[in-house]
Amino acid sequence: MRTATLGPEERATALAGMAERELDVLVVGAGVVGAGTALDAVTRGLATGLVEARDWASGTSSRSSKLIHGGLRYLEMLDFGLVREALKERGLLLERLAPHLVKPVPFLYPLQHKGWERLYAGSGVALYDAMSFSSGHGRGLPTHRHLSRRHALRVAPALKKDALVGALQYYDAQMDDARYVATLVRTAASYGAHVASRARVVGFLREGERVVGARVRDVDGGGEYEIRAKQIVNATGVWTDDTQALIGERGQFHVRASKGIHLVVPKDRIHSSTGLILRTEKSVLFVIPWGRHWIVGTTDTDWDLDKAHPAASSADIDYLLEHVNSVLSVPLTRDDVEGVYAGLRPLLAGESDATSKLSREHTVAHPVPGMVVVAGGKYTTYRVMAKDAVDEAVHGLDQRVAACVTEDTPLLGAEGYRALWNARAGIAARTGLHVVRVEHLLNRYGAMVEELLELIAADPRLGEPLAAAEDYLRAEVVYAASHEGARHLDDVLTRRTRISIETFDRGTRSARECAELMAPVLGWDKEQIDKEVEHYRKRVEAERESQRQPDDLTADAARLGAPDIVPL
Repeated sequence: MRTATLGPEERATALAGMAERELDVLVVGAGVVGAGTALDAVTRGLATGLVEARDWASGTSSRSSKLIHGGLRYLEMLDFGLVREALKERGLLLERLAPHLVKPVPFLYPLQHKGWERLYAGSGVALYDAMSFSSGHGRGLPTHRHLSRRHALRVAPALKKDALVGALQYYDAQMDDARYVATLVRTAASYGAHVASRARVVGFLREGERVVGARVRDVDGGGEYEIRAKQIVNATGVWTDDTQALIGERGQFHVRASKGIHLVVPKDRIHSSTGLILRTEKSVLFVIPWGRHWIVGTTDTDWDLDKAHPAASSADIDYLLEHVNSVLSVPLTRDDVEGVYAGLRPLLAGESDATSKLSREHTVAHPVPGMVVVAGGKYTTYRVMAKDAVDEAVHGLDQRVAACVTEDTPLLGAEGYRALWNARAGIAARTGLHVVRVEHLLNRYGAMVEELLELIAADPRLGEPLAAAEDYLRAEVVYAASHEGARHLDDVLTRRTRISIETFDRGTRSARECAELMAPVLGWDKEQIDKEVEHYRKRVEAERESQRQPDDLTADAARLGAPDIVPL
């Protein structure tokens, strides 16, 4: 199938197309749930639009732990339904829907008590594996194994000898969350959905009680559009209540934000061939392999300050360092931290005790005619959330609509990926790129790698790595702007690549080179290039300053010292 190009011209065409005729479904919010909802709707044959106030995945969906997992700890809460559902989705993503983006990852669980803990934890992990197999989609991952202390220390030499008496090793999966969402959006567009980022809903159109459309402001280009739709899906995550307020409707539940922060450290700071999962007094702590880095996280604290730019405080960072250092033989220090990021989980809080128990499960509601709300949930089960949201929207459509087909609809780049992976040595020989570089591209773009190779063939300089971020090719920056909907420098350094958290300079040394590569695609002059670079520099300064503050209030104030590149 053809891929969708999401450059400036396509964005303008999409906005105009949404305003020209009534849509069946307009989705508001392009995190993983909103993007998944747009794909679900358009593949049922519905005229579909998707608008996002900022960039794809700019909220929660780019700031997660990057895991696709069944939720092993939910077994302890006896939430078997949620675990079974998530394990099925994990298998679908690994095997069929996105094998180029979702990869197996091993975790070691250190045991600290002899006898009972191995039996207790081992039974849980065995049940986890059994539920995965029973879903029919669990054969892509190895099963768990029990390790002695000696064996565990061979696998993870970084652990203190007295931190464990033995261990369990099991497998889950991981992905680059922002890249996954961008691919979801492009897949929806390839099936005919109109998609536009930097397009903010500022109000809703009403006819009596019914919501019949939205007023959408083009944040970048100026101007306002009236987009009419038979059904609107509010998939705005932690902004759900704000979006509902635009129609004066509170609903049966509201969404509470919980902040989770993560640290990124270089691979050589922790000597291990496996990820780690550690118990804390409140939750669990993950040490997750991430290319040439580790991700350490997360926290879980209430947050009622700025939703667009949640800030990590000094106390948050100290919490993670203290807990991970409790098991490491060589402790991490502040100087080891390359990157820090904070995200907000959208947790459901009901109007009564019964609905407050929903927690990380999701719910779908139809608070007023013409408006569906989907909220809560977890990244892994986004496809189920999207299906439920579209099923609810279909009830308000006066037409026969096909059933959901996303279980059998691979994302762009999936088809042909395994064949290209097998041919990677030949691709390297043909293009002159090192085979490791080809593997990097295949695991980010899948079969769409040919589009990047065409850019490099036309301009061989694009085959060179970025000077201050050698993991990424110059072509990837151009491609982000021309094909993936990147509109600003921040989009590229923070979400299309991960330079903002994978380098000690946090992307400031790469900023000008990237801006100059984006400029011809987006029509920037020197003044705009300078503006983009300066904005990014101020953003990094504000983030660093916030991470020196003692608490949430002072950290939030410091982070807000850097304004958005385009004010909303």
